[in-house]
Amino acid sequence: MPRTPASDEPSRSEKWQARVDAIVDTSAEVFAKNGYHATGIVELCEVNGLGKGAFYHYIGSKEELLAAIHDRVMDQVLAGGDRAVAAGGTPSEQLGLLGDELLDVIFRYPDHVWVFLHEFPALTGERADRFRVRRRTYERQVESVLQAGIDSGDFRAIDPRLTALAWLGMHNYTYLWLKVDGRLDAHDVAKPFGDIFLRGIQG
Repeated sequence: MPRTPASDEPSRSEKWQARVDAIVDTSAEVFAKNGYHATGIVELCEVNGLGKGAFYHYIGSKEELLAAIHDRVMDQVLAGGDRAVAAGGTPSEQLGLLGDELLDVIFRYPDHVWVFLHEFPALTGERADRFRVRRRTYERQVESVLQAGIDSGDFRAIDPRLTALAWLGMHNYTYLWLKVDGRLDAHDVAKPFGDIFLRGIQG
């Protein structure tokens, strides 16, 4: 049998990744509706239109699928954090950009975020460690902006770690009510949230 030309490999890889992404998105919706533990492989195969063999070809295990959902969220959150920091500006402006980016992820990926916030204890071993490292990386981005504001005098002498957790709680909780078909979108919420929070920490 003739070997497939190397030039076909990238397109084949892109097609495979697109199918994986579709499985992740569809499965996130099922996990968000029914819960991770209550959802079986048979149901995941049905909603994705795959037999078990094909399912395992794309996704190695149910927990690997859960990890992929978490990575989808963290990829977006970390990329948004990088954009906010790269934009420069004052610590207040950067904190506002971080909030805008985070709420945008929550708004665009409601099912993934629900799974992310509720089902992370089901991750084990290396997958759990990877999630904790990535989550902590983002938390440190927020803490760094807060520390920069303290150092510059823009923010009063707050505890950066505690304040970052308060900021994250304020934004993360919106997954319960910030809906695509709702009255407000992510950007409508980001500015007033930023104003409220900054009034509490500015020097």
